[in-house]
Formats: sequence, structure tokens, C-alpha cells
Amino acid sequence: MSRSSRSRSKSPAKFSPNNKFFLVIIAILGVLVIFGSIFTIQLGPVDRHDDKTIIVEIPTGTGASAIVDILDEHGLVKNHFCAKVKAKIGGYNTLQANTYMFSKSMSFNKMMRAINKGDFDYISKATVTLTDGMRLDQLAEQISEQLPYSKNEVMSVWNNKSYVKKLIKKYWFLTDEVLNKDIMYPLEGYLYADTYFITTEDPSIQEFTEMCLDRMDTELTARKDAIKKSKFTVHELLTLTSIVTKESAAEDQSHVAGVFMNRLKDGMSLGSDVTVCYIYQEDRVELKVSQLENDSPYNLRKHAGLTPSPICSVIGSAIDATLNYDKTKDLFFFADKDGVVHYFETQAEFEKGLDTIEMLKDDEEKE
Repeated sequence: MSRSSRSRSKSPAKFSPNNKFFLVIIAILGVLVIFGSIFTIQLGPVDRHDDKTIIVEIPTGTGASAIVDILDEHGLVKNHFCAKVKAKIGGYNTLQANTYMFSKSMSFNKMMRAINKGDFDYISKATVTLTDGMRLDQLAEQISEQLPYSKNEVMSVWNNKSYVKKLIKKYWFLTDEVLNKDIMYPLEGYLYADTYFITTEDPSIQEFTEMCLDRMDTELTARKDAIKKSKFTVHELLTLTSIVTKESAAEDQSHVAGVFMNRLKDGMSLGSDVTVCYIYQEDRVELKVSQLENDSPYNLRKHAGLTPSPICSVIGSAIDATLNYDKTKDLFFFADKDGVVHYFETQAEFEKGLDTIEMLKDDEEKE
């Protein structure tokens, strides 16, 4: 075979150093793009569907890294490491100490920009405090002292049946039970007692009312299974909790609730003076005989069962004390002048206890 007719095999193509360098650059860029995408996602909202307001207090002098920790403690950071990196490289040089109102639907970047700018849209402009154990008219008075509305204006909104019906449609725990003809105030006991941070300049009474109901929604939703297990309706639970709240200090609430549960099970009246006081919209210890004889369904000195509605505002710990009441045999109790609560299983023991207290009182007066 002639040399010219021989087939020649081709050697494999070889990459030049320039080609290898180009591939390395492409690979690095690909890794950076992937890392950047993951990094961006990890700085996104914790839950873009959760718009519930979370109050965040940023103290004076707090740096970007410490703010990450604060936001993380409030459940607002999706990835702690990525947030720390962003805080370091983000150029947050004008961080503003204040009380902010964020939510889990906000990205980390958006919250940090708001803090860095002191964004007025997210800063609390006022606070309104409602105290647990207060009647609805007393809450209206508290609001009138903190917002530009009179007590009468507030009560007028709360007593508006059309408005209450709209609220019933909006909140699962509000039912037609609150429209019972015997109830003095439909929303009594439903406005959660707490400190509320206001972001708008002049919130309407309706807006503030719904802030309180939103808070109650959070508390009751967290206890939904326990409420179902208790066999109480929400209305009944809040009613009993309110009576427990008025009758006892926090440390005694579980035991007092246990006494009331025993009386309810035995078909006895609760014998509660605070329910009589509610009829007169007063807080007093001494009641006249004529008041104790009042035939109002709120008079649980005369009637068995519960009052038609709650008699004051309540908080979560009191709800828990009522749901997890002490299993006791006691049917009676009273508090002495020092606030110490004494419990008794029988009427005879109860009356003997009262006599002892009276004797001690007489001895002290003689001294």
C-alpha cells in the first residue's frame, strides 16, 4: 500500500490553557448564581401568608448583628446565618432605635431597611393599655384616656348590634350567644386585656376593637383543643374565667375555678358577690340585702349556673387556670383581710371559718 493511500488517524483535540480557564470561570459563576439564589431565598419571609403583627423593640445602640438576634427571637428570621451575613455586608449605618411592628410575611431585607431608615409606616405611634379584670365600661374609659374618643363614643360603637353582627361573621369565637337579650354588653369579656401598639395616626374605634379581637383570636385559637375537651363553649369559658378573675388573685385562680366547677356540677349557685356587683356596674365588697335579692340573671347568689355573659376582661393565664382547674373537694372559700384564701369542703366548716375570722377581727379591734 502506498504511503499516500494510508488513512491517517486523528489525535484527540486538546484544550488550551485558555479553554480550561474559561470553564473554571463558568463553574465558579454557576456556583455563585446558585449560592446567591439560595441566599436570597433564605432572607425571604418566614411565612408570606402570616400578616399578624409582631411587636419588636429595638433598644438604643443596638447594632445590625444584635438586631438579627432580636428579630430571630420573635420568629422573624428564616435563616440565622444568612441574616448575620447580610447584616454584616448590608451597609446598615443609620439603624434607628424604636418600637416596630413587623410580621412573618416581611422579608429580612424589608425589616432591616425599615429599621435603618426609621420607616414611620412600621413604627408604633402610640400605645393603649387595657387592664384585665375591668368591665367593658371601664375599658371604654381607659381607651378615652389614650385615644381621641369619649367613653360614650366607644360604648356606642360596642353596643351597635349591626356592628356586632359584622364581628360575629368575622371571628369564629363570637357567636349569636352575645346577642342574648339578657346580656348587658355584647362584647363584654371578648376584648383581650393587653398593651396595644398603634401604627396609624388616628385609628378608628372599630380598628382598635378589632386589634383587641385579633389578640383574643390568637389566644383562643392556641387553646382550641383544650376548650373543646372542656365541653364549654367559648362564651361559657370566658364567662367562668371572668368570674374567677374577679374573685381571686392569679395564684388562687386554679383552686377557685375548681371550687366553682364543683358547685356547677352539683347544681349549686356559685354564691359569687362579684356577679351581683356587675348588675350595678360597681366594684364593692359590702352589698345591701336588697342588692343581694336582685332577681337579675347576673345574680349568682340566687341563681345556679353562669351569668349570661362574662363580667370583665380576661387574659390567657386566667383562661388556662380555668381550663386546668384544681381537682378538689372544696365547695366554699373566702379571702381574709390579708387576701389569704381559705377553702372548705362543707357549709359547717365554712361557717366555722367565718366565725373564727370574725373573732380574730374583734380581738384586734379590742387591742
